[in-house]
Amino acid sequence: MKTDDDGAVRSVLRAFDLLALFTEHRRTWAVKDLVAASGLAKTTVLRLIATCEQRGLLWTRPDGRITVGPGMLRWAQLANTAWQLPEAVRQVLRELARACGETVSLYVRSTTVLVCVAQQEGPQNIRHVGRVGDELPLRCGAAGRVLAGEGVAVSHGEPEPGASSVAAPVLDADGRLLAALAITGPTTRFTAEAVTGFRVAVTEASHRVSRIGFGARPE
Repeated sequence: MKTDDDGAVRSVLRAFDLLALFTEHRRTWAVKDLVAASGLAKTTVLRLIATCEQRGLLWTRPDGRITVGPGMLRWAQLANTAWQLPEAVRQVLRELARACGETVSLYVRSTTVLVCVAQQEGPQNIRHVGRVGDELPLRCGAAGRVLAGEGVAVSHGEPEPGASSVAAPVLDADGRLLAALAITGPTTRFTAEAVTGFRVAVTEASHRVSRIGFGARPE
């Protein structure tokens, strides 16, 4: 198997990149469109599709379009179980969202991106709304800066214009950076006075989550 300089197996990376093209907004693809979107040769795409189908990760419908396979159901259930937060942590997120009036999210770092693993929407009609599983570039927003090792952070205009956030680190039992707890909402509500209060609130909440602990742990 061919490998890149960093040791990653190229064919595996290509398969993952192909799978990543399937989203909630694009659940099925024609082969020719997968070829165009991936930038790979048609023979390579066909080979990757066949391999993923063997493991149930992709499925060719009767009309010839490609979609995610039934094997994904097992992986989805496994991920949901492994990353199910303790009720005590969820309660911290609910209390923080209610106290600050903004959406609260918990992010972890996954190689070069940060991933939202939990979210509690704010109570206001105009609020920041994301989804569990959403990925953002590392260093994007306050959570990204926290996961890059910057401590408590504030950001404006990230991950999108008009959005602001304040985030604090969550540590494991050994004091290692585990996650980032973030408060996010419209920039117009993140005044200097509000940010000061958010910093105190999110720091206290992150300390509570650190004491409780969470994460995908072996049984």
